[in-house]
Amino acid sequence: QVHLAESGGDSVQAGGSLRLSCGVSGYTASSYCMGWFRQTPEKNREGVAAMTNGGINTFLSTTVKGRFSISHDGAKNTLYLQMNSLKPEDSGMYFCAARLGDLYTCNHGSNQPESYDSWGQGTQVIVSS
Repeated sequence: QVHLAESGGDSVQAGGSLRLSCGVSGYTASSYCMGWFRQTPEKNREGVAAMTNGGINTFLSTTVKGRFSISHDGAKNTLYLQMNSLKPEDSGMYFCAARLGDLYTCNHGSNQPESYDSWGQGTQVIVSS
């Protein structure tokens, strides 16, 4: 059974940084896709960044380009989201997600929540101005 567990959410001032972590367990396949999504009461869940477990980035939202980066530590089976220069509009609940797939699969729908079948519980990020 696949299990995802996020951590690292916090309340920070605008301009600050946070690093979110997502522990991934339960995958026996060699190739899978992972992503970070965020959601607020005003917006549907939106894709932030995505990559393959092999280290290939497949998506980065234009709203975070230049400020956020996604990475994966295979030895620790942990997905990260480094968030710098945070803005109030980055506030929300951040979720990590995963699905089986090769590079071709991961490149399609990588920013679409409906493409993923395993989700973590989420971690809250609050950015104050």
